[in-house]
Amino acid sequence: MAPKTLLEAVKRFGNYEACKDFMVAMRWPDGKIACPRCGSEHVTFLAKARVWKCYARHPQPTFTLKTGTIFEDSPIALEKWLPVVWLLVNCKNGISSYEVHRGIGVTQKSAWFMLQRVRLALQNGSLMKLGGGGTAVEVDETFIGGKARFMHKSRRIRVLGSDATAHFMGKIAVQGLLERHGELRVRVVGNAKNANLQQGVREHVAPGATVYSDEATAYDKLNADGYQHQVIRHAEKHVDGKVHTNGIEHFWSLLKRGLGGTYISVEPFHLFRYVDEQAFRYNNRKDLNDSDRFEIAMSQIVGKRLTFAEVTGNGCQTAIN
Repeated sequence: MAPKTLLEAVKRFGNYEACKDFMVAMRWPDGKIACPRCGSEHVTFLAKARVWKCYARHPQPTFTLKTGTIFEDSPIALEKWLPVVWLLVNCKNGISSYEVHRGIGVTQKSAWFMLQRVRLALQNGSLMKLGGGGTAVEVDETFIGGKARFMHKSRRIRVLGSDATAHFMGKIAVQGLLERHGELRVRVVGNAKNANLQQGVREHVAPGATVYSDEATAYDKLNADGYQHQVIRHAEKHVDGKVHTNGIEHFWSLLKRGLGGTYISVEPFHLFRYVDEQAFRYNNRKDLNDSDRFEIAMSQIVGKRLTFAEVTGNGCQTAIN
C-alpha cells in the first residue's frame, strides 16, 4: 500500500529495508526477482553490498533496485527519491528544485536533475486516437514565454514595434487536445503555423470526430479532412451550447500558474518536460487520490533512462524545433 500523505511517505520510506520491500513488490509482484538485463531468476541478494548477483553469463552480473529505472546510476538513496516522486505528482502547481534541495538535503543542481528524471517517467504516450467513441474533442493553442510588460522599454519597442501580432514573438507555441470527460494530450509545436496545428489534430484525433476550436484560421480545413468542426467565436461569446473550449483553457491556466509561479523561468528546450508533468496530474486528477497518482508514476519508471549529459547537452535543444 502506497502512502496517502507526505508525512506517511517520509515515514514509510525512511530506511532502505522499507524502500526495498516497496520496490520489490512493485517491480516483481509475483515475488520472483529476475535480472533486469537477462531475465534470469537465478539470482542471490548480497545484503552487505545491497545488490543482487545474477549467475547467468553476461558482462554485468550485479544489479540493484535502481537498475533499469529512471533512478539508475544515481548515488542518491531511494529514501530521498521516493518522497520526491510523491511530491512532484501530487503538488498541484509543481515543486521547484530549490524546494527539493532544502527539503531533502541535496544540492539544487542534483534536485533539478532528479525532477527531470521523474518527469521522464510521467510521459506516457498512447496510440489510441481521441474522439473515437463519439466524444467531442476541444483543441486550442497557447504561447509560453516572457511578458512584454517585463521587458526594458527599448527592447520592447525593438521587438514588438507596431505589429499587432508581435506579442507572440519569442514565445513557444503549445497545442492541447482534450477529449471531453477523457484524456488530455499536449504537444510543444514551437510555432503556430497552420501545418503544425493541423498535423496535431490528424495525429491525435480520430477521423470523423467532432472538434471544437476557437476562430483560429489554422483549423478552417478540418471539415475538409473529415472532421465535424465547430467554432466558438470568443469575440461574441464563450459558450454556445456544447460548443466551447473552456476545458482546455482551464488546463492552460493550471500550466501557466505552475510555470510562472513555481518554476519562474523554463528554458524552451525543456518546456515539453514541464508540460508533460502538468498533463500527467491533469489526466489523473479525477477519482484518484495522492496514493493512486504515486503508484501510477512508479509503475512507469522501468525502462526509461535520462543521463545528465542528455538533459544538459545541446542535443536536447532540438526537442521543440
